[in-house]
This record gives sequence, structure tokens and C-alpha cells, in this order.
Amino acid sequence: MVQINFVRSVMEEQQAPPAATTGFLGWIRQNLFSSPLNAILTLLSLGFVAWLLAHSLPWIISPTWRATSLNECREILMGEGGACWGVIRERWLQLMFGFYPSELYWRPILAFLLLLIAVAPILFTGVPRRVLVFSAVYPFLMPWLLWGGPIWGPVVAGLGFVIGFYAHQFLKPIAGGLAAILTGVLLAILWWLFLAGPTASALSSVLPLALQSVESRAFGGFMLSITIGVVAIALSLPIGIVLALGRQSNLLIVRSLAVGFIEFIRGVPLITLLFVASTLLNIFMPPGTNFDIVLRVIIMVTLFASAYMAEVVRGGLAALPKGQYEAADALGLDFWMANRLIIMPQALKISIPGIVSTFIGVFKDTTLVSIIGLLDPLGLSNAIRADQAWNGIVWELYGFIALLFFVFCFSMSRYSMYLERKLQTGHR
Repeated sequence: MVQINFVRSVMEEQQAPPAATTGFLGWIRQNLFSSPLNAILTLLSLGFVAWLLAHSLPWIISPTWRATSLNECREILMGEGGACWGVIRERWLQLMFGFYPSELYWRPILAFLLLLIAVAPILFTGVPRRVLVFSAVYPFLMPWLLWGGPIWGPVVAGLGFVIGFYAHQFLKPIAGGLAAILTGVLLAILWWLFLAGPTASALSSVLPLALQSVESRAFGGFMLSITIGVVAIALSLPIGIVLALGRQSNLLIVRSLAVGFIEFIRGVPLITLLFVASTLLNIFMPPGTNFDIVLRVIIMVTLFASAYMAEVVRGGLAALPKGQYEAADALGLDFWMANRLIIMPQALKISIPGIVSTFIGVFKDTTLVSIIGLLDPLGLSNAIRADQAWNGIVWELYGFIALLFFVFCFSMSRYSMYLERKLQTGHR
């Protein structure tokens, strides 16, 4: 009698998948040639890329790096098309540092390197938490490195924050959270207005530690853009969070002030605010007041970015389920603890794409300062083209500036995607 097996008694050896479905070939087949239409579009795209490279590479790969003028570039190229890269070789330091004294280039370079160390524990995990102490000191160290002068100015400015913090810690158990915060802020402001200057002068007379002073008009190029952009980005997020919370407050005065500020700033172009910072702000200052032009621009750009940041954060707050607020109330948390521990971490996680987009926009908007006479990279490009040796140079300068801006903005975008993946902001 013949025995029929309906279940396999001997397992077959596992075989590798077809080569056409795995690896590089599998990726190409799945993404580029998955259908006749995709295959046609892929071939057309490859043809366009080949045509673009054939016409652009000869212009980019141009033997004009050692040229000292546009006429010399034309002599080297002998009528053929090509870029005149001699202007980048000769003026790249000016595009980076403006008219900052060349013997002091080490100071902005050191400030930028220290910036990377200061933001490392904030942007990435795994960095020792002790580095946060340096992150707190860096905002006072950076202006001293860039502008120079006595070291006691940044020191007494930092003491204002220390006084405010300890006043808040001392009064919080006695007077409550809000009263302690207001008292701490008031004491810090009084210190900065009336005591910081005489204290810094007295310390300078006793121990004159100082760097060579550099005027703000010497700032320029990407150093100026990075300075304005980094400060505005760092300050706009906390200010935007406060404004977003103020806009949702139940207190009429607080909500009205927050709404009025946000709507006014968002309804005015940034260039208008920059003109106010450049020309009108000194009118409201006491006679003889020397209000630094770069500081004025930083204040206006920060306020502008804060208004947009507040709306981004408010969107994150509105996206939270009502149950999160109810859970915080059920735990008996007060307003500040609920926002610090439950509400704000989730709202900021949701708002990451909008926050980074605002940061990128702020950094690119720093080019508008050229309209009020500050020599950012675009302003310097006009000054370089005014030189008779480089009169007529356009694409090379703008291409170099665009490349550097792309590097900074693309890096911020990549970090945003990394942070989204790490925090798993997508809803599953």
C-alpha cells in the first residue's frame, strides 16, 4: 500500500533571494525601474543630469584659481567659458570675517569652536552633563572674545543672573512662585542698570584683564551672520515659549500683552524693524547713549523670531490632547511644574519641524542687515565687485555664499530629522 505524506518530512535548505531583488540592484529595480513609466522617467532624468554636468563641470573646473583680476581670468580662459575663482582665493577671508583685524582672527575662530562644545550637551545625548556648566558660561564668554574689552563686563552681567536666581530660590518658599520670579527679575534689572557698570569699572581698575577692543563696524561676512543668527536662535526659543504660554493664559493683561506683541511683530516686515533699529531707536535713548548697532540688530531679529516661534509652540500646545492637561491637574502639579514636566516636552516634540524651519529662516534673514549698512556676505560681495579688478564678477561670489549658507541650513535640517527619529515624533 502506497503511503502518501501531506506534511513534508524533510526540510529543504534555505535559498538566498534572487539577486535582482536585494542589494543595490534590488533597490534600483524597486525605486527606479519598477514600471515602464518609472523607467522612462528615470532615463529622462539621467539624461538631464548628464546634460547639466556636461555644461556645468567645465565652468566649475576652471584653471583660474591663481588669477588676480577678472582680466587675467579672461586671458587664462582665452575666450572659453569658465568661472573666475581667483576672487574667492583672494577675498574668502574677507567674506568670512569682514574687516575684523587679521591678527585677531583667532578670536572668532575660537568663539565658534567653543560654540560647538557649548551646544553639544544640548543637542546630543551621551555628552557629560558637566559640560552644561560651560554652556551656561559661554553666552558671556562669546561677546568678550568677539568685541574684546575688559573681562569684568561679562562677569558682572553674569552676576545679574546669579542674583536673580538665588533671589528666586530664597523667596519661592515664602512668597510663592510668581512673586519670586518677578522679584528675581527686578533685582537682576536693578543690578544691570545701576550697579553693574560701577562694579565692572572698579574691578578693571584693580585687575585690568582685557582684550583688544574691536568696533562693531568691523564685523562682517559670515562671522556677522553667524553671530546674529546664533544669538537670535538661542534667545527666540525660550522667549517664544513664554509668549505662547502667555497667549493661552487666563489672565487678561498677560494674554493681551502676548497677543498684542505677537500680532504686531508678525504684521511688520523684518526690514522695517531693522530700519527702526538702525535709525529710530537712538531717538528714544538718552542723549549721548552709544547703543551698539549689532546689538540693536540682534534685539530686533530676536523679537521677530520670537513672535513666529510663539505661534509654532502654540500649535504644539494646541495639538496635545486635553487629557494631558487633566492628567497634570490630577497629579496636583502647579502651572509651572505641569508645563515643565508634562505639557511642554510633548508640545516641543510635536513642534520640532516648525521650530527648525523658523531657525533656518532666521539664519537666512540675517542677509537683510546689508540694507542698513552692515556688511554681511551679500553686502561684502557688492563691495568686492566695486573693486576695479573684480568688477563684473557675479556668479562666483553668489555661488560661494550660497554654498556656505546651504551647508549651515542643510546641517540644521539633517539634525531636525535625526531628532525626530530619535524622539519618534510620528504617530503610529
